[in-house]
Amino acid sequence: MQESTNRRSRLPLAVGRRAMLGGALSVLAAPSLRAQGEWPGDRVTIIVSLPAGATTDITTRIYADQLARVWGQPVVVDNRGGANGVLAAQAVARARPDGLTLLGTSAMTHAANPWLVARLPYDPIADFDAVAMFSASPFVVIANKALGTPTLAALTERLKAEPGRHNFGTGTVPGRMVAALYQQLAGVDAVSIAYRGNQAGFPDLLQGRISFMALDAQAGKVLIDRGDVLALAVTDDQRHHGLPQVPTGAEAGLPGFRFTTWSGIYAPKGTPREIVTRIHADMVRIYEMPEVRARIMANGGARQPPAGPDAFQATTAATKAAWGEIIRQAGLKLD
Repeated sequence: MQESTNRRSRLPLAVGRRAMLGGALSVLAAPSLRAQGEWPGDRVTIIVSLPAGATTDITTRIYADQLARVWGQPVVVDNRGGANGVLAAQAVARARPDGLTLLGTSAMTHAANPWLVARLPYDPIADFDAVAMFSASPFVVIANKALGTPTLAALTERLKAEPGRHNFGTGTVPGRMVAALYQQLAGVDAVSIAYRGNQAGFPDLLQGRISFMALDAQAGKVLIDRGDVLALAVTDDQRHHGLPQVPTGAEAGLPGFRFTTWSGIYAPKGTPREIVTRIHADMVRIYEMPEVRARIMANGGARQPPAGPDAFQATTAATKAAWGEIIRQAGLKLD
């Protein structure tokens, strides 16, 4: 499954010049810290719950490369995609809480799996310490150009006039959740067509066999920028920096149409707080490097530095509750 929140967490404000200087000093001090036997002192492994090339994987690798420079130790990314991220999350939940094994994941493992996977072998709250949320991105609703619905209101009107006669495509569970939320709020009836990933549904969307899809903003931007589809709304309370021409759900006439996905880093429960806060602080300093921030934003990353442990833990719990309600009302199940 690819990535994919109902609730947006405001990420911390950018750190200032003093914090950036602190980041530089931490790089210089790292060898002496290791000489005293302090963390990390050994290779750090980040197990990613998605396959190589996924948005979460790419951003995790950007941070891993820079963290290796800061810490003076290898930071290895180990992709364990499949099983809806269960295998990766379970491995980290069972790892020693020493800061040497971390989880890079999307909201899927912590907010959706608890409601979709029977006998989930980990608890998303009790088994993990949140470290840093490094992205928060809305979805975008796109439609076939020949449908003649240039706005979300026009799509809603068309679907109401022709109930059950239009298909929508879903390639991820969060995409299906966004479509379900839209149907609930707009009071429309359309038929869900499931695909193995978003890209598998693109040919049918472009050829009109399905009428619309909901994609994470980064995935949708590719089709929108090429002019292949109609862009109707982003599922947030402000316009997306990469799609400034696309209205929000409220601007498109559907207040409450909000759904934001996120990605971030977790550690096994019980990891020393000083390690958790150091990882987050170093990630913030890395984000403040202009060339790194540009790469992160080009990959659909956030406009703010990574959110810290407490904010991320609160977002995890809130998203889990919100997604559970959508999944329950829509009757969603894993195929």
